Amino acid sequence: MSEESGVPRSRPTLTLITVCVAGGLLPLSLTGSSMALPGINADLEPGLAALQWVVNAYNLLFASLMLAAGSLADRLGRRRMFVIGSVLFASASAVSAAAGHILVIDVARAIAGVGAAAVLTSGSAILAQTFQGPALGKAFGALGTSFGFGLAFGPFLSGLLVSAGGWRAVFAAHAAVSLLVLLVSRLLPESRSAAATRVDWLGTITFSGSLLAFVLAVVQAPQIGWTDPVTVALFVGCALLMVAFVFAERRQAAPMFDLSLFRQSRYVAACLVPVALAFGFVTLLVLLPSYLISVDGVSAQRAGVTLLLLTAPTLIMPSIAGYLSRWVSARVLLVVTLLLVGGGAAWLTVIDRGVGVLTIAGPLLTIGVGMGISLAILDATAVSSVEPERAGMAAGMFNTMRLSGEVVAIATMGSVLAGLTQARLAEGIGGFQAAGAPSASEAAGQIVAGDLGAVAERVAPESRAAFVDFAAGAYSDGFHTALWVLAIATVLAAPVIGVLLRERKAAATGLHSEPAARSLDPVA
Repeated sequence: MSEESGVPRSRPTLTLITVCVAGGLLPLSLTGSSMALPGINADLEPGLAALQWVVNAYNLLFASLMLAAGSLADRLGRRRMFVIGSVLFASASAVSAAAGHILVIDVARAIAGVGAAAVLTSGSAILAQTFQGPALGKAFGALGTSFGFGLAFGPFLSGLLVSAGGWRAVFAAHAAVSLLVLLVSRLLPESRSAAATRVDWLGTITFSGSLLAFVLAVVQAPQIGWTDPVTVALFVGCALLMVAFVFAERRQAAPMFDLSLFRQSRYVAACLVPVALAFGFVTLLVLLPSYLISVDGVSAQRAGVTLLLLTAPTLIMPSIAGYLSRWVSARVLLVVTLLLVGGGAAWLTVIDRGVGVLTIAGPLLTIGVGMGISLAILDATAVSSVEPERAGMAAGMFNTMRLSGEVVAIATMGSVLAGLTQARLAEGIGGFQAAGAPSASEAAGQIVAGDLGAVAERVAPESRAAFVDFAAGAYSDGFHTALWVLAIATVLAAPVIGVLLRERKAAATGLHSEPAARSLDPVA
C-alpha cells in the first residue's frame, strides 16, 4: 500500500511516455557502449582490461544495486528516486562523452549503472501507482516494448552515431535524451510505501563485492595470468564474500534475497535460463561489433546494420511465442530457446574474414529467434513458480540474477576470447616481430578491442599484408573456439532446464498458472 504525497495521479499518458523513454535508454547504454569500444580504443589506447570496464562497470553496478534501489525508492519516494537516477545517468553520460582518459569513462559508466538501477526500479513502481487493472498490464507492455526497441535498434542507431560523430556522440545522445526525461520528471506523481523496509546494506555490499571480485579476476587474468596470486586472491575473495552474503541473508529478518525460493526447482530453472542466454546472446552484442570492425574493416554503421539480424527477431518473436504458449508449455518453449541459441552459436562459426552478410544471416537470425521466444514467457515462468504472496520478491531476485548473469557472461567471454586470440598469435607472431609487430599479449588486446589496423601499421609495409592475414586468422580462430564454448554450454543447459521445469501437480505445489508476459529486462 502506498501513501501519496499530495501530488495527484494526473497525466498518465505523460507518465507512461517518460518512463518508457527512460527505460529504452537502458539497453541503448549497453549496445551503444559496445559499438563505441573500437573508437574509444583507437582514440585513447587504454589497453583491453581498462576498455572492458566501459561495459562491465555499467552492468556490474546496475545488477548489484537493483534491489537496494527499489527499497530506497519505496522509502524516499519513487519520483525522487527516478529524478536522482536520471541526474546520475545524464551526468555520467555527459562526462563519458567529454572524457579524455579511460579511467574517467570507466568511473562515469559505473555511476551510469547506479542511475540505471534507480531509474528502472522507481520507474516501474511509478507505473504501478499510476495505472490499475487492465491499464497496468498495457503500461508494462509498453515499457517492455521500449526495452525491446532499445535492444533491437540500439546497435543500428549507435552505429549511425559513431559513423556520424565518433564514439563520443553515443554518450552525448544518451545524456541529451536523459536530460529531456529529467526536465519532464517533475510532473510525475510521487508515492511512497507505508510498509517500506530498511535497505539490506550488508547483503548489498557483500553481493556487489563478490561480483566485483569475480569480474576483476576474469578481466585481469589474461594479462597477469590465471594462476597469478592476485587472480587467485580475487577468486578467493569472491567466494568468501558470497559465503558472507548467504550467511547475512539467512540472519536478516527482511533479507534482500529470500534464499528459500531456490528450493523451488522451477524457479531455479527460470533463473538459470537467462544466465545461459547471456552467454549465447548478450555476449555477441558486445563481442561481434568489434570482430566485424577489426577483421573486416567495416564501419560502425555497417556493423550496427548487421546486428539487426541478431536483434530484430526479439521484437517479433515475443508475440508469436505468446500465441504459441496457449498450446505449448513453457518447458518446451524454453528448451527450444536454448537449442536454437546454442545451435545458432555453433552455426555462427562459419564467420571469417571476408565472408558476406548472407553467410552469417542464418545463424544470427536463429539466435535472435531463440532469444525472442524466451522474452515472451521467461518472466511469467519465474513469477508463477512461487506462491503468489512471494511474487514480488521472486521477480526482484529473478531480474537481479539475470543482470548478474550478463555481467559474468560478458566479463568471462571477453577474457576467454582475448586469451584464445593471444595463444593463437603467440604461435606465429615471432616471425613478424623483426618487422615491428608487438608482443602477442599487446597485439591481442588491440585486435580484440577492434583495432587490427593500428597493430598492422606498426609492421613494415612489405610484411603488413601477411601479418594482417595471420592476425585476422588468429582472431577468427579464437572467436570460433569461443563460439563453440557458448554453443556447447547452451545446448547442455537445455536438458537440465527441461528436467527442472518438469510439470508437477498443482496440489503438490500450490502454485498459480503461467500467463505469458513481456520481459522487462533492459538488456534482454
